Amino acid sequence: MKINSSNRIFRILIAASLFFSCASDLDFDQTKDLKLEPVVVANFAYFDLPVSDFGYGGGGEIAFDAKEFEVFKQKFLRENIVRTDIDFELENTIPRAFIVDLQLLDANSQILETLRFDIPANSGSTNIIKYPTEVFQNQRLDLLKQTAQVGFVVRMLPGTPLDQNSTGNIKLRSGGTVYFEIQ
Repeated sequence: MKINSSNRIFRILIAASLFFSCASDLDFDQTKDLKLEPVVVANFAYFDLPVSDFGYGGGGEIAFDAKEFEVFKQKFLRENIVRTDIDFELENTIPRAFIVDLQLLDANSQILETLRFDIPANSGSTNIIKYPTEVFQNQRLDLLKQTAQVGFVVRMLPGTPLDQNSTGNIKLRSGGTVYFEIQ
């Protein structure tokens, strides 16, 4: 019987302890100060143009292409991006120098900004050029947010003419780091 009474006392103590707790007032106003700052890394633009796309001859504009850029059609992105960094890398395996103009175009195909990349001729060794990071912040970020298309103009500079036996290509790779501030 002693076991049964000690068991009963134990149960009463456990049940009584459930009615005692520590609590403090919760301050839900703290959520007003919440600020999230995620960072996202994504591809920005890429192309690979073989020498056969350039034709054969001396120089001039050889290629133009514009691609839709729908990133900023989403209201959430337009409102919460505070900075974008874009890195560019170009590789030329053609024995000719080139200029690549990357054009940021608005919805009316008007140029907002042009980024110019001078690419030296390949001299037989690895010819990968990493350009300084393009930082879009404040007014420059506002221009980027207006971008509806990204255009590429590739021009071959004067030099030894290419022919059907010429080999090589030009590659552009780029990636963006996007900084958000969500409140």
